[in-house]
Amino acid sequence: MTLPAFHALQGFGLGLRPSHYAELGSPAGDAAARVDWLEIITENYLVPGGSPLHHLDRLRRDWPMVMHGVSLSIGGTAPLDLNYLDDLKALIDRVQPAWVSDHLCWTGTSQRQLHDLLPLPHTEAALRHVVDRIGRVQDRLGRRMAFENATSYVRFAHDEMNEQEFVAEVARRADCLLLLDVNNVWVNSVNHGFDPQVFIEALPGDRVVQIHLAGHSVEEGFLIDTHDAPVCDEVWALYVHTLRCIGPRPTMIERDDHIPPLNELVAELEVARRLAHAVGSESAHMPLETV
Repeated sequence: MTLPAFHALQGFGLGLRPSHYAELGSPAGDAAARVDWLEIITENYLVPGGSPLHHLDRLRRDWPMVMHGVSLSIGGTAPLDLNYLDDLKALIDRVQPAWVSDHLCWTGTSQRQLHDLLPLPHTEAALRHVVDRIGRVQDRLGRRMAFENATSYVRFAHDEMNEQEFVAEVARRADCLLLLDVNNVWVNSVNHGFDPQVFIEALPGDRVVQIHLAGHSVEEGFLIDTHDAPVCDEVWALYVHTLRCIGPRPTMIERDDHIPPLNELVAELEVARRLAHAVGSESAHMPLETV
């Protein structure tokens, strides 16, 4: 496969949530008009019919979309769920998303889906395992996927490389794309004690198709990736560093709890837009050899 022209979808998006169905269904509204595209959670629409697909089809007429999954379990040891992949492909055909993503993690066993994004050991054996499974998934879907760096709250004693090396090698060996969650980088950097800027700089920027921004909570000194708060100042600063490293990328804000009215989320999205514009203006005024 060759790299797709992912720059065809640009701008700033939001995760589609049911509480915003009505307002997003009227894109002439002030808030909705400032949203460039929507990201859907794949599993919410893997249904044969009913209200979710009704709203999806209605909104799809007005909004470009991307799909983001949470249960592929690309790092799991259970056989790949071929029924899930076939349902995923059918939804892709229905939605025609700009790209499809999931997480670099495992989510359960053949007997039980744990509904959590669980960490992988950063070993050569795990790397080979993940790369093989990504290849088989991409072959079955007939397209590249993007994989997101996940948060973790443990490190494995037998790790053979750091997280950024693992993520970068997955992208290179599997010939897949990356969804870079800047909040996840920040959360892991605080919890595990590494430099988040070094993490960003180590990634193959040409593989990054999308950026996630989100908020988190603090519990007993640890950061927890809860998606229930506004983006914090440290994550905004890391976002700016990311743009300076890899250039502009389609960016969205995730909110999964304490979801505010659409106009509040759009106001937060405008911060991302302003920062991206400022970084672009910086680059435009640099001597060419330093850009």
